[in-house]
Amino acid sequence: MDLQQQNARAPQPRRGGGFSAQSSFLFHLMVILFVLEAFLHQVPEGHVGVYWRGDTLLKTVTYPGVHLKLPMIYFEPIQVTLQTHQFCDIPCGTKDDVMINIEKIEVVNRLRKEYVYETLRSYGTQYYCSYTCVVVRREISKLCGSHSIEEVFDQIDEKLREALHDDSAHYAPGIEIISVRVTRPTIPDSVRRGTHQGTKTVWETCEN
Repeated sequence: MDLQQQNARAPQPRRGGGFSAQSSFLFHLMVILFVLEAFLHQVPEGHVGVYWRGDTLLKTVTYPGVHLKLPMIYFEPIQVTLQTHQFCDIPCGTKDDVMINIEKIEVVNRLRKEYVYETLRSYGTQYYCSYTCVVVRREISKLCGSHSIEEVFDQIDEKLREALHDDSAHYAPGIEIISVRVTRPTIPDSVRRGTHQGTKTVWETCEN
């Protein structure tokens, strides 16, 4: 048997073996990354993590850091640091039948960590809209309707803060009211012209 026949019968080396190994490595790496993304999640600073199974809010609450969860569990971070919410252009009528417009109300509040589950179960993740907005407008209407125009502009900040604090303590203890600021009241010109000097000073101060 000559040399040419021996070479023809010798086993030939497989081609493309390196490429096949590389493809397998990339495939397994993608699977690992997919699994990590499905199971791992991060809660940012100033937030807590809350979880749903379907439409059911779970009692589990996690703190900032990396955590594990099952793929069918939905996760959302909820802010628990100070937040300022603004409410603009709120009309109301005073006890002496004067229509005024509250141009801006700022409410600084904070969600207490120990009441996250109870608050979200009652008011949802947009609790500051479903609770705070409704209460602010309701209390402004009540305060204006039970006070004269002079009393409204002299006491509105304090009265509104007390009303929000008392209401949240009873109906939403997880929402801590820090401060309330009422600015830019608008008074009809006809009322402005017919008031005494002391009251005009209060209004002019509010409008500056």
